[in-house]
Amino acid sequence: MQNKKRDGPCKLSSEDQLLMTLEYWREYRTYFHIGQSWGVNESTVYRIIRKIEDKLSKSKAFTLPGKKKLTSSNYQLEVVVVDVTESPIERPKKNKKSFTVEKRNSIHRRRSVSGSA
Repeated sequence: MQNKKRDGPCKLSSEDQLLMTLEYWREYRTYFHIGQSWGVNESTVYRIIRKIEDKLSKSKAFTLPGKKKLTSSNYQLEVVVVDVTESPIERPKKNKKSFTVEKRNSIHRRRSVSGSA
């Protein structure tokens, strides 16, 4: 594929561009972080994802049937389920008292070290 603005070859193959788009949809990462993973600029990631989304939406394979077709009795709906749920991350509970004591102890140590010098 050629880049229209710079007339240079695109750095990523079509398959990689599609995979990048799927990563964006599944992982909710920022364009910046996806760009870091793929070795491209943030704006390039945005353009690639927009291009792939536009191609998929214009494709006949990804269009939704019209209202008349859905309401007809002989139409059988085919469903594709995609798992895009978020997984909770367990994090340790912060104990405010122990955090405060640690902070006070480190301040006390700093004062005693600086006071003895």
